[in-house]
Amino acid sequence: MSVERRTVDLSAYPDLVVIYLGMRLNAWRGLKTILGLGPQIQKSWKAKPDGLLLHEDLLFSFIPLHGGMRQYWRDFESLERWARSEPHRIWWQNFLRDSGGTGFWHETYFMRGGMEAIYDDMTHPIGMMKFASMASARGPMFSARTRLGQPSVAPPPAGVAETDLYSKP
Repeated sequence: MSVERRTVDLSAYPDLVVIYLGMRLNAWRGLKTILGLGPQIQKSWKAKPDGLLLHEDLLFSFIPLHGGMRQYWRDFESLERWARSEPHRIWWQNFLRDSGGTGFWHETYFMRGGMEAIYDDMTHPIGMMKFASMASARGPMFSARTRLGQPSVAPPPAGVAETDLYSKP
């Protein structure tokens, strides 16, 4: 019997954005961080934020515990607006002050071309970290918008300002 091959017509989604996100256990105290965020994250996507087309939970490994998600967004502006609003903005602020024994990363891919990624407190390489040279996430590398080289069209206020984390960029 032959294989039934199918594909999708993405012409209705010219600005589609796919983002993979993950959180990895780096220390035992990170278990509390991961278990505490799980229900909050679930609640946030179940609220159907504008522009979120699909959310899927993923498990990358049991040992060490490394879970995450894949999300499909209508466009970058919708994703960015959500990422800079409550509750995401608060999660981000708290994480950047103290990762709570975890590492966090995301990789973002754009239908129109382009990719960007961030890796915070990741003790072991994953994804593009395994083959691309690393750079400090400072200055123009601090935000997803500038890592992408997106035009500066008055984005929503940043979840965390670089100056709040570092005395000098």
